[in-house]
Amino acid sequence: MCTTGNAQDRGAASTDGRARDGAAARVSARRLGPLSVVAVGCVLGAVLLSAGRSDRVTRLESRVAPSGVAPSGVAPSGVAPSGVAPSGVAPSGAVQAAPASGRRRAVLVPLARPHALASFLAPPLPGEGVWRPAGRLVGGQVALYTTTLRLPDAPATLAGVAWMDPRLLRATLYSGSLSPGGLFWHHTAPISPVAARSLVAAFAGGFLIKDSEGGYLSEGHLVAPLRAGAASLVIYKDGTATVGEWGRDVSMTPAVVAVRQNLRLLVDHGHPVAGLDPADTSVWGFSLGAVPNTPRSALGVTADGALVYVSGPMTIVDLARVLVRAGAVRAMVLDMNPLWPVFSSYTPSTPGGEATPANGVDLLPTMEQSPARFFELAYARDFVTMSAR
Repeated sequence: MCTTGNAQDRGAASTDGRARDGAAARVSARRLGPLSVVAVGCVLGAVLLSAGRSDRVTRLESRVAPSGVAPSGVAPSGVAPSGVAPSGVAPSGAVQAAPASGRRRAVLVPLARPHALASFLAPPLPGEGVWRPAGRLVGGQVALYTTTLRLPDAPATLAGVAWMDPRLLRATLYSGSLSPGGLFWHHTAPISPVAARSLVAAFAGGFLIKDSEGGYLSEGHLVAPLRAGAASLVIYKDGTATVGEWGRDVSMTPAVVAVRQNLRLLVDHGHPVAGLDPADTSVWGFSLGAVPNTPRSALGVTADGALVYVSGPMTIVDLARVLVRAGAVRAMVLDMNPLWPVFSSYTPSTPGGEATPANGVDLLPTMEQSPARFFELAYARDFVTMSAR
């Protein structure tokens, strides 16, 4: 998120200082033969290596995990949200089939196609609120639909809306050297050719961590403490994703692999939260040039678990309204201001073909970034990919 002017562009990349508290392990070889010394050395080396890889995140989580929230890898008293399958279990809606080879594989059963969205304004424009298939098919089925709606407070402006089926799509959080910081990420831009062969869509993440009022966890790295009450995008081992309030709707379980927090929930219990101001330019993120209807983006979850993404130049009030109209029961803001919101879908010419900038399209033609953004080595921000299961 650009905070004021280009202040965000001047932010330095976070560094990942890995403090290694080394304790010299001494083993006497006087009573051991050469083979025994080698065996003991191998065992100690493996133990120290394992401890070295995990001590940082474990220490951070034990210090900063909110009250009642267990550290990574420790199951709290709560459980994963309804509809989230444990690791290694087919997601809800998947059934098992036995092909001729005798090996069992999951047959994905999609969610019901979403209903058309009612326009805020009468009469509706042709095609307004009507869902259109977008992106590659998954097992011959549509996993992504998009549409547009005119804004209630700005009839000449369109909001883009995307609906994503978690039964057909797997979410992955990609991390950057600027946001959240660090150079140790496995999932980072550019998207690899292997990942591009299943890519359906990608969208930009949240504010810079210093502006997000929340934490960040991915690939075992706790970059910033997870804050109780923060709006959170949570991704599980099976690729399912949801949005909720940390410590209430979602919490740390062994199945959680990534958490991206940003401010507090914008939509809760199917309604915009109280106190939204259409003239706001700072409470829900600093608007470039103090313009209330700056480009904004947000992500929500519906009652049946679908993800809905909304973006366009609009006030925070209209953003919440469109999310609710799209069926969101909970939603959180993502990035804002002209340079940052981007949602792209990809439609290769063959089912297993690579997604590329050439076969990508933005959710809205007014988005300043192109489908090439996620394939650029210089892209240093976090983003989310939605890929075929």
